[in-house]
Amino acid sequence: MEYFDNNGLTASNDYKRPDILSSTAKYRTSLVRHPDLWFVDGSVILQADTTGFRVHTSILSLHSTFFRDLFSLPGPTDPSSSRIGVNMNEELDGCPLVVLHDSPDDLANLLKALYYAGPDFGDNDEQDFCVVSGILRLSSKYLIDSLREKSLGHLQKAWPPTLAGWDAREDRARSYESDSVQLYPSPIAVINLAREVNAPTLLPAAFYDLSRHPFSKIFESPHSLSLPDLQKLALGKEAAQHTVTALIQSLGSSPPPTSPPPSFNMHRRKHSGSRICLSAAACRKDFGELVDLATQHYLMDRERGHADPLYVAEELGQLKSVEFSECEACAKSLEMWAARERERIWNLIPLWFRLELSGSMGRASRPLTLTM
Repeated sequence: MEYFDNNGLTASNDYKRPDILSSTAKYRTSLVRHPDLWFVDGSVILQADTTGFRVHTSILSLHSTFFRDLFSLPGPTDPSSSRIGVNMNEELDGCPLVVLHDSPDDLANLLKALYYAGPDFGDNDEQDFCVVSGILRLSSKYLIDSLREKSLGHLQKAWPPTLAGWDAREDRARSYESDSVQLYPSPIAVINLAREVNAPTLLPAAFYDLSRHPFSKIFESPHSLSLPDLQKLALGKEAAQHTVTALIQSLGSSPPPTSPPPSFNMHRRKHSGSRICLSAAACRKDFGELVDLATQHYLMDRERGHADPLYVAEELGQLKSVEFSECEACAKSLEMWAARERERIWNLIPLWFRLELSGSMGRASRPLTLTM
């Protein structure tokens, strides 16, 4: 069995070079033509397992650096062809036959995306993930940059690099909620895929999502993490739980702002009344009650969201809503505090899970003080 060496081929630094074999008779005996990807004018036959795809070298070369280099190798009669480990002497229906060690379904989805102005992705559910993950693997493997970028862009809708993207993702997930339906695939599968194809931008959201699950569910999953990633998960999960406690404590740690002098106070009341707390004692009591409720709900009863600091911060920010609060100033202050805390938490997620990323995520940030 002969494999390509490093001579004459372009290989990705971030992805393992694929194994491609020259064809032999045993690979031709049980070949099944793919019903949609067997073109009578095709110039090369790709084989994955027992499925054959008769396609065009021009199409593959146009999109794939790897195949462009492959098809530009010396012909079978050139002595240098044996030096680089390629034998194109075997043919089927007058076309060279190249055997690929890939899933037939993944290869079919990749080729359909190339031929039919695709890819035609779905809504990031588990079935869609099977399609997009296969395309991402093979587009990375065969250096098809356009499809890799599209696949990553689609996955980032479910595993986004921004807080705004995360909030949109969670809104969609809540619309699908039921006892038997889960919109998104296992975050473990996403983490493993990101490691396989060198896509670190998917990792913070996937690790954070996974940290919200109890360890019993994580260990009973059909998917499994590598030991290093399991250690990162444990560290991040602990940091997230500490953050929930810190959020609740900070909610009641700062008193409402001191009321201004009488003349200024009257002016503010008349024109806006929205920036100064006019009832400090009542607001202290309200916030104390909110802290007690949050402590009971998230820390004692461990109800929904207890392992999700982004969710907790959002909920805390809405506890004293402007619409129903007698003190608009404190309500707005609480909303602004929650928004700032959520941004700070989002930026800390890569640090919690010991992920190395560039960009805004992962910047150290000190805790914010609630000013009321």
